[in-house]
Amino acid sequence: MDVLLVDPMVPEALAWLQERHDVSFRPEWGDDVAELLRHMHGTRAVLLPPQVIVSQAFLDASAKLRLVARLQISRDNTDLDACARRSVRVVQARSATVRSNAEYLLYGLLMLYRRGMVSALLGRKISHIRMGRELAGSTVGLLGLAPVAHTLAPMLRSLGVCLVGYDPAIHHAAPIWNKLGVEPVTMHQLLARSDAVSLQMVYAARFRGLIGERLLSHCKPGQLWVGVSRSALFEPEALALALSDGRIDACLLDGASPAFAAPGTPLHNLPNLHLTPRLGSHTREAKLRASWFVAHRIHETLSPTLAREEGRHSDFSLLDSLDYAEPQGPPTVPPSPWEPIENRQP
Repeated sequence: MDVLLVDPMVPEALAWLQERHDVSFRPEWGDDVAELLRHMHGTRAVLLPPQVIVSQAFLDASAKLRLVARLQISRDNTDLDACARRSVRVVQARSATVRSNAEYLLYGLLMLYRRGMVSALLGRKISHIRMGRELAGSTVGLLGLAPVAHTLAPMLRSLGVCLVGYDPAIHHAAPIWNKLGVEPVTMHQLLARSDAVSLQMVYAARFRGLIGERLLSHCKPGQLWVGVSRSALFEPEALALALSDGRIDACLLDGASPAFAAPGTPLHNLPNLHLTPRLGSHTREAKLRASWFVAHRIHETLSPTLAREEGRHSDFSLLDSLDYAEPQGPPTVPPSPWEPIENRQP
C-alpha cells in the first residue's frame, strides 16, 4: 500500500488523499504493534498515533517507508536520527494546535480567576462563595515564548492584562518582546510579580524539574497557574508543597503524564490541582488543520511532480507568525463534517 493511516484524519482530507493514493485505514493497529509491523514492508507513508514508537527496529521492518506523520506534536516517540539516516521524512502538524491551545490557556485563566468555578462545575458543595477577580488590570506571566504565547499575548492584552515574560532561549533585548507587548523579566521576577502564570515553554531534557522549590519560593501568594507544557518541567514535591501552603491557589495543566499525580505521588488527590487529557489541542478546527497539513505533506512526498503541478498546499506555519491575521472571505478548505448542515454557507 502507498499510505497507511493508523491515526484518523477528518473525512474530507481522507477522501482527497484517497483520490491520489492507495490508502488503508487501520486504527486498530495502533494498539497492536506486532500486527502493524507485519504490514509495514510495503508502506511508503504512515500516519501514527502518539503511542506508536518509531525506532530503528520499526524502520528495519519498513523497507519502502519515506514518511512518518503525526497529527500531534510528539518528541519522545520518534528516533529522528534513525529516520535521517534512512532519509525518512518526519512530519508533525505543529502549528495546527497553536490557536486551540492559546484559547485553552485563556479559558483556564478566566475559570481560575473566578474562585470556586471548578468546584461548582464538578458538583462539589461550596460552603461559601469566594470572591473572584477580573483579568483586567492583573499581571500574567508568560513562562515560555513558544508559538502558543504569540497568539495568547494579544488575547490577554485586549482584556487589559499587564504581561511579563521569561524564556531561557530568548534574550531580553530581542525584538519579539516588544512586538508581543510583553515586558521581559527574570524568572524570579516573573513569579514575584504575576497574579497568574501561563506555562507554554518548549521542553528539553535539561529543563526537567526546572520548576522546583528554589523557583516556587518566589511565587506571589495565591498565584494561579495554567499550562500546556510537559509536566516533567515540574518537581512534583515542590509543586505539591506550593499548592498546599497557599503560594499557588490553583493549577490547571493539560496533558500531564499519567504518572504525574498517580496514587502514591505527592500530587495525588490535591483538590486545587486540575489535570485535563490534552483538551487544549482537541478541537475540530485543529483536527481539520492538522489533517489537511498531513494529507498535503504525504502527497508532495510521494508525488512531488504532481503536487507542484496542482499548486495546492496546506501549510499552517503562518499561525506561528506574529503577522498572522485571520483570512477574510470563505475558508480555503472544505467545511468540517462535524458542523451542522444548516449552519454551512451555500
